[in-house]
Amino acid sequence: MSTSTSAIKGAPTSAGNPLANDDLLPTPAAHRTWAWKDYAALWVGMVVCVPTYTMASSMLDQGFSWQMAVWLVFVANLIVLIPMVLIGRVGPKHGIPFPVLARASFGVKGANLPAVLRGLVACGWFSINCYFGALALHGFLNVLGMNLAGPAAGETISSSQFACFLAFWALHIWFIWKGPESIRKLEVIAAPLMIAASLLLVVVLLMKVPAGQLFALPAKVVEGGPKTWAALTGLVGFWATLALNIPDFTRFAKSQKDQVLGQAIGLPIPMALFSMVGVIGFSASAILYGKAQLFPDGLLTQMGPVAAGVGLLVILLANLTTNVAANLVSPSYDFSQVAPSKISFRMGGIIAALLGLLFMPWKLLATSGGYLFTWLGGYGTLLGAIAGILLVDYYLIRKTELKIGDLYARGGAYEYSGGWNIQALIAFALGVLPCLPGYLAVSGVIAKDSLPPLLLSLFDFGWFFSLAVAGAYYYLTAPKQR
Repeated sequence: MSTSTSAIKGAPTSAGNPLANDDLLPTPAAHRTWAWKDYAALWVGMVVCVPTYTMASSMLDQGFSWQMAVWLVFVANLIVLIPMVLIGRVGPKHGIPFPVLARASFGVKGANLPAVLRGLVACGWFSINCYFGALALHGFLNVLGMNLAGPAAGETISSSQFACFLAFWALHIWFIWKGPESIRKLEVIAAPLMIAASLLLVVVLLMKVPAGQLFALPAKVVEGGPKTWAALTGLVGFWATLALNIPDFTRFAKSQKDQVLGQAIGLPIPMALFSMVGVIGFSASAILYGKAQLFPDGLLTQMGPVAAGVGLLVILLANLTTNVAANLVSPSYDFSQVAPSKISFRMGGIIAALLGLLFMPWKLLATSGGYLFTWLGGYGTLLGAIAGILLVDYYLIRKTELKIGDLYARGGAYEYSGGWNIQALIAFALGVLPCLPGYLAVSGVIAKDSLPPLLLSLFDFGWFFSLAVAGAYYYLTAPKQR
């Protein structure tokens, strides 16, 4: 077992410490039990979900060929795997979650900023996955003969779909109450089932539509052509969330090898392969039923009651595994960071679930462009800047060594100015603000032709730009802070 005594030495107890609770303290050696198979299963469980399927189908809807769509998904996940593994190395070495790591660069109080931003993004994703689960549950109930109505003309969600949204939302609370170990067990059980179901769907569709016809569909013609760099930025942003909070999981690893190998096996190739399922489903629905379906529930409900029933149950399981692991663990720790003595892991998860109710994913997902560019690209820019600061601070400034006790204390090495590192805040602003005009234009707040082309195009490179600029500024100013 490769663990560091620094993960235990100097770390205070949570009693009477406003910066600590039992969930934020370093993971003791006895609890570091996750092997590489657990991380591979974790990733497969998160990858096989409706948002991944929809990612590929959205790209086809935005004018990409299927070959380019799958290739970009693979490349994007190779790119995001780099910060995923690098930031993930904090877990086995120091045993701390993401919000505590952020204290080293942003300050013991300043870490609230990246923690809350990351937590709010997770709330958005949590809401999106609850919506996909609601659609699957709604479709499954109709397979059973309940004849629930879909949205009326001009609506994006019906009252019965909203009721299913609330029901699927409530199911997640049990796993948060039981903690991270219940999530690991869920992923290990669910991953092989979802792989088998995905393969079965592909086989059935290929039996109905010859592969030559399926993959010969011409790319959709869109004005201005497909936006390759904007799509790549959005695809990288898809898992930019986990690239930040991956220590929340790797803190339970037996060794560095386990987290690195498990993530390398579980992320890029499964993402590319499952995006192919989205490609096949999107294309097959256009050929078989005359309308290309962005969401898999729309395809499954047209394939007969048996296929629909089994497929929709798998979608429910897939969205549950992804949502609990990717979108509730992180904000549970993130919101706990704001007031550790008052907010536990459980309470943080409940807060995240309640905030998720305020999002309206049915409006966000009304168009493929809104999903791919506005949502994925927008939050990817925010999180890229945070990743740049964390990586530079941990590897280039501190050489992977942290004063663990000071991460949980006022007046220590990470106090900076009143608990806030002003240079980290400036670095974050410099990375994000230049991309803001492009985001406002893409999201329709301001007219695109009102911006200079340079400002408009910066958003296309949002994650890359913000990571590089924020990281570079922080590197130039950080030595003066120590």
